[in-house]
Amino acid sequence: MSSPNHTAPNDEVVEHVLGLGGFSFVGLDRRQQLDAVRRFAGALVRRPSVVAEHALRFASEELTILTGRSDRSPDPKDRRFADPAWQGGPWKPLVQSYLAFRDSVMATIDEVGLDEASADRARFGLMQLTEAIAPTNNLVTNPAALKRAVETRGSSLRAGARHLLHDVRHNGGLPSQVDTRPFEIGKNMAATPGAVVRRTEQYELIQYAPATKRVRSRPLIIFPPQINRYYFLDLAPGRSLVEHAVGQGHQVFLVSWRNPGPEHRDWSLDTYISACIDAIETVLSISKVKNLNSLGLCAGGMTQSILLGYLKAQSRPLIHAASLAVTMIDSQTHSVINSFATKRTIAATITKSRKKGMLAGEDLAKVFAWMRPNDLVWNYWVNNYLLGENPPAFDVLAWNSDATNLSNQLHEQFLQISSDNALMAPGGVSVLGQTIDLRKVTVDHYSVGAVTDHIVPWQSCYQATQLFGGAHRFALSNSGHIQALVNPPDNPKASYFVGDDFPADPMEWRASATRCSGSWWTDWSEWLDSRSGNWRAAPTSLGNATHPVLCDAPGTYIAS
Repeated sequence: MSSPNHTAPNDEVVEHVLGLGGFSFVGLDRRQQLDAVRRFAGALVRRPSVVAEHALRFASEELTILTGRSDRSPDPKDRRFADPAWQGGPWKPLVQSYLAFRDSVMATIDEVGLDEASADRARFGLMQLTEAIAPTNNLVTNPAALKRAVETRGSSLRAGARHLLHDVRHNGGLPSQVDTRPFEIGKNMAATPGAVVRRTEQYELIQYAPATKRVRSRPLIIFPPQINRYYFLDLAPGRSLVEHAVGQGHQVFLVSWRNPGPEHRDWSLDTYISACIDAIETVLSISKVKNLNSLGLCAGGMTQSILLGYLKAQSRPLIHAASLAVTMIDSQTHSVINSFATKRTIAATITKSRKKGMLAGEDLAKVFAWMRPNDLVWNYWVNNYLLGENPPAFDVLAWNSDATNLSNQLHEQFLQISSDNALMAPGGVSVLGQTIDLRKVTVDHYSVGAVTDHIVPWQSCYQATQLFGGAHRFALSNSGHIQALVNPPDNPKASYFVGDDFPADPMEWRASATRCSGSWWTDWSEWLDSRSGNWRAAPTSLGNATHPVLCDAPGTYIAS
């Protein structure tokens, strides 16, 4: 059975729904944004010449707009103004004036002498204000909404009011992004056949049924992020990385993390690294081999990196080759969200997490929604409330709405690792009583970054080539954080860059890299295939006598 909708309502939306890396663990609140705007305003007051210059420019352009001589127009990619009504009548000068005002305000940020972090915070705060006042967001100044209200004799407004009331009651006041009703876990999501072969307090281990008569002898274990449901990797038939790997003849196992509650506040890195080792030992027992390959994604990739350092320090070569996808390695790489990670905001986030016993998934979801307000807030405000439409039914957004939590202890440790850039520092991380040095890890690595990833800048992912020993392969997807992962080979928009040399400067690598059409899944499969041992007959049953089948995939923790 296929997903009801395989066409994204907006590619930009999909590229920005998922996020977990580095300072993404820091919450954002209105006070932070207002403080950033106030600091910008103070700097602006001290530069009256900047104010005067931009005021004169805006007044001059406004005169041009009012006299019908302006050629200013929205970006063709800005879907807010796609309705033909914006191209004429009273609406054209309205949108031109809005764009002129927005651009004038945003242009002043780089001219008032703020440091880079303060400028980023001011830009973020002002973006919230300027995008909120867009004429598309107001019923009176949105011609498409007015037309719909007339055509439906007001029923669109009544439907919008119902949607608004529902979201106030059940969605924290944010407009719903997705209609989840068509999706059912185990039916048209997380549907690849398999079974749970081990269950502990922290995780379930899924073994997937072979899809080929012969399989590679060395299995693959996947470590998803602890704060996301794993099934973005098994989203829907034809859009599943798990299904793809199984179809290539790999024996695939996957860790499904339990969603922690306040009672699990003490689950720490020690807890999760121990769980990873336990899962690996289970896979080795079932597969009757001495080592395996692994794939870690987002925070799961950070966990895998620490695991590799620990296994190296313990002289336990349980992992033969490792893959990392959109994983924060160097947390000092510049990004907007990192600019909010001040000592005060980190301390406030930790205090909130300690009080709750966890970082709530809903809180983190709000952070990412406001990082892309047009795509993840106002787009749905207009659709749901002003036009009275139901939100779209789309599998990625349905998965994204299925938020999970992060235990307090692990949250604090991830924050500390990020603030100290500890993965890059020898001895920067200790786990299970062992200080680790990732430079000593010599297994081969395949790493993936994404060009438009606003959560984990691809330059941070690239640092894996500089940090770990062993042979490297780095692929740079043309998409964003989630589209880089949900990226089947038949995606006509997909492409990626690869290169054989790895200079210290990632931009130098980018300049010499080769562009390839298609998905990095294919390139990764070839890389993994050469490191997965000989072919042998596929197992006729799942699990073994020590680890029997407990239930069918996707298991029970997926709904916890």
